[in-house]
Amino acid sequence: MKNIIPKIRMLLMEDDNKGILRLFEGSASDADISAGSIDDLKHELKTAASKPASVYVNDVGLLKLIKKSGGGRLDQKISVVTGSAQGFGRGIAEEMAKNGAYVVIADINRDLAESVSGDLNARYGEGSALAVRVDVSDEDSVRDMFAETVAYYGGLDIFVSNAGILRAGALDEMSLQTFETVTRINYSAYFLCVKYASEVMKAQHEINGNYFMDVIQINSKSGLEGSEKNFAYAGGKFGGIGLTQSFAKELIPYKIKVNSICPGNFFGGPLWSDPENGLFVQYLNVGKVAGAKTIADVKRYYESRVPMNRGCEVIDVARALLYLVEQEYETGQALPVTGGQVMLK
Repeated sequence: MKNIIPKIRMLLMEDDNKGILRLFEGSASDADISAGSIDDLKHELKTAASKPASVYVNDVGLLKLIKKSGGGRLDQKISVVTGSAQGFGRGIAEEMAKNGAYVVIADINRDLAESVSGDLNARYGEGSALAVRVDVSDEDSVRDMFAETVAYYGGLDIFVSNAGILRAGALDEMSLQTFETVTRINYSAYFLCVKYASEVMKAQHEINGNYFMDVIQINSKSGLEGSEKNFAYAGGKFGGIGLTQSFAKELIPYKIKVNSICPGNFFGGPLWSDPENGLFVQYLNVGKVAGAKTIADVKRYYESRVPMNRGCEVIDVARALLYLVEQEYETGQALPVTGGQVMLK
């Protein structure tokens, strides 16, 4: 059913390529068109005077195409954002919902995900967001995440791989266990998520070969240049760009664009500012900034390294994401959003 429902969504969408597909209780008599299989449905649609609002397909059930008003640059795009219950991920999900997308708040912290989803539904309309618990390092959990997305919305148009962790430390301090944990979340999980996201997208391509879809990895400036005493994170991010370029070549025949965004330092988020495990604390403790005696010293040092004299903000990344989705010519790219701190060579 995972692959059939996205195909039916593509068949029912009008030329504007908008809408979600919901499964309802009911029988063939409740539908505008009934069919024994998806091939039968294709035939029925060819002879129909107009696209039906509902269909019944044997072994699938009663399906209705739902559209909402409001518009936006991501109008009615079905999207999944991992690690979106807080920090950069939450901000990205909020900006996507603001621009008209349906957003799955996928996070290992279900309670936080539910809170964010509830807030977005209150602000942008019921059904605008769905909370799903996911452990991106677990294959079954990732598979279930996309199955829940398809069951609730009927397909997938944008996948944002944002979930990640960072553990700083020098070579003589870091354990193999910590290194492998960082690599599993920041590198291997990206592969797992794209593996199952692309299954849904490929199914949609079978029906509409002109429909563009997007995989966007939230990478880092540490994926563009090395990072002292931060090799586990930087190594995974460098590898992530290699995956992006390779996935891009493999998936573009299916009209799936794959790109990375490489943000600079998001000083205001928990990754940097958490009082117990944030990078300001970690970098102070491992002596990464020479002469720094306080967290404020560490922060001033990093701000001084940015030509724009400030850290990266959510809106900066959101604008990059909107560009990547809207354009139809670039794939396999790593787009810096660093305030000039890291420039492409």
